[in-house]
Amino acid sequence: MARTAVRRRADGDLRRRLADAYVARQDRTDRWGYADITGWWRDASLLRDLGPALGTLYDETPTVVIGPQSRGTLVGALTAAALGVGLVEARKVVTQATDSDRWVQRTSGPDYQDRHVVFGFRRGLIRPSDRVLMVDDWADTGATARVVRALVDDCEAHWIGAACIVDALADPRLRRDLPLRCLLDIRRF
Repeated sequence: MARTAVRRRADGDLRRRLADAYVARQDRTDRWGYADITGWWRDASLLRDLGPALGTLYDETPTVVIGPQSRGTLVGALTAAALGVGLVEARKVVTQATDSDRWVQRTSGPDYQDRHVVFGFRRGLIRPSDRVLMVDDWADTGATARVVRALVDDCEAHWIGAACIVDALADPRLRRDLPLRCLLDIRRF
């Protein structure tokens, strides 16, 4: 019952509030603008509603949420708490200097800034019996979701999909192939 109520709210009111709090910024001397989403974090009601809304984008219930560093960890924690499951942070530029545990690591394809980023986490955090939902704030090239999916596959766990706040994917095939579901489509606000 609660999931249905949250889903209805995400379909209307939450989506409107997210779009209203989003600002595209660009100075006249800047070649490119950027998405200013800091208004999302300032609004307590948006923070309260984001986790449950992202958690209802898929019917399958995860046993763990994985959030890519850094904003994916923020929205991933909100989603994990709403679902009553744990969170694994997919860390960038992994160094193992602090422990001798086994890590899984992968390098992403080009991201929105044409970078190839190393992601990873301690191997024992994702088990073969896990059902994993990745949560992030924004999907642009799909590179982060693809590399996190490969990490989950390396752990022999079940990949549910990626849940993001904003879908800005240029390649529509990724929505189906990953799969990837979002609260907002950049082409509609």
